[in-house]
Amino acid sequence: MSVRPSRLWKDLPPSTRLALADAFWREAGDDTTQTNPQHIEATQALARRLNFRAKSIQALPIDRKAKQLALLTDVSDSIATHALIAYHFTTQRPLMAAFLDALGIANDNGMITAEEVKAPEPEQLRDAIGKLSTFPAGDVSLYLRTLSALDEDTWRNLPDALAATR
Repeated sequence: MSVRPSRLWKDLPPSTRLALADAFWREAGDDTTQTNPQHIEATQALARRLNFRAKSIQALPIDRKAKQLALLTDVSDSIATHALIAYHFTTQRPLMAAFLDALGIANDNGMITAEEVKAPEPEQLRDAIGKLSTFPAGDVSLYLRTLSALDEDTWRNLPDALAATR
């Protein structure tokens, strides 16, 4: 059984949570209305934590919102999922593309374009992980744990393959 996204968030070091939180808020861009459900949820969580009105949280600079969100170790799966995805698509596309290319999975710079993705076999996964040696080990580990947390069916062999490559 894989780790839930919220547990993955909780287990991350504060500096990594800050990078994820920054990507989470920056993804919204200039949308100050915060219409995305995860942004609304995060705004409400920060308002409760800081005893602020939600409107005051919305007005904070992204850096401050990111710092405050990163301090929360207990976020929902939806916030953690959104932050993990935003982080990977803004900072880890070369890693994502390299992994998917090594598996022969159709992708556009790390975004899977195939309609259906068959669960890779453990040996394929081990080989693909081995081809990621040029990337920082922490980034590789987070990406692979994220895949496993977000799509347990497709990536069901990933935890064992990751453990075998350590």
